[in-house]
Amino acid sequence: MSPALLSAPLLEALASATVTVDPEPAHVVGTGGAIGAVCRYWVSQWVSSRLESERLPVATFVVNVLGSFTLGLVVFAGASESTLQLVATGICGSFTTFSSFSVETVRLYERGDRALAVGNAAAGLAGSLAAIGLAWGLVAAL
Repeated sequence: MSPALLSAPLLEALASATVTVDPEPAHVVGTGGAIGAVCRYWVSQWVSSRLESERLPVATFVVNVLGSFTLGLVVFAGASESTLQLVATGICGSFTTFSSFSVETVRLYERGDRALAVGNAAAGLAGSLAAIGLAWGLVAAL
């Protein structure tokens, strides 16, 4: 690009559009993300070896409910911003999986298991909301 094309207003616009990232929260979130991803793998493997069926994505249900419960505990306990970055955004963000839940539900539907698809969607949502409610009740009781 020619220096003549980089006029002062254009340079000012580019400078104001630049995003500044504080590395500390990014490191905290990244560390949490690594922990959550490894935990998701372990929990999924454990659940799959014991409960997984050919017809239902049980492991995804389990990680989403456990993650919702954990997130609920941290939020309702009044965790600090850095703890929320680590646990909520990092660990729970990579531990839970809305995308897998969605794809697995659509796959159930596509293969003709429409009742299972609707049941999976309803159970996933209800289970996650119940887990958050349980966490809320637990924190309130303490």
